[in-house]
Amino acid sequence: MGVLVQIRDVPEDVHRRLKSRAALAGTSLSEYLRSQLADVAARPTPEEITALLDGLAPAPPADETPAEAIRGLRDAPG
Repeated sequence: MGVLVQIRDVPEDVHRRLKSRAALAGTSLSEYLRSQLADVAARPTPEEITALLDGLAPAPPADETPAEAIRGLRDAPG
């Protein structure tokens, strides 16, 4: 079972808009917000992406320029 999260002082216009979106999605407001929170939590933050990229080894220098690589792919048979 999940935990309870309570958000106070939500402006009325924001509440009304979210409730309307939930109704259009055919769900309750709680279910709609739970889905939105899960989507937000699933996406990495810029800081998480930076940390991930910082942990990767640098790529070795290429033997050809990007233009040469593309040209080679275009000219390849098949």
